[in-house]
Amino acid sequence: MHDRTDIPDSYDPLAALGRQLAMRGLTVTRMLHVEDATGVSLTITCRPRAEDGGRLWFFTEAGEPIGEADGEHEADAVLHILGRLAQRAERRAEEAAR
Repeated sequence: MHDRTDIPDSYDPLAALGRQLAMRGLTVTRMLHVEDATGVSLTITCRPRAEDGGRLWFFTEAGEPIGEADGEHEADAVLHILGRLAQRAERRAEEAAR
């Protein structure tokens, strides 16, 4: 067991999230950096969240909490990341059109 959570050592939340994102055609490196086919990317970290009793959570590189890092919330994290990548792609397209 980890000394900071009740998640067993055999469960790697970033690896599980990375697999889910890779299955959707995204390139995932270092299990932290996610990139879509257009090159839009997002870096995801996993760390304890004090406001949630020290349980592991996924965060964006800006420190925005995505959701709890467990199998039960994995699909929610995937949807959040896909949405964030879509927002960044849209912003990039708007900037290129100017």
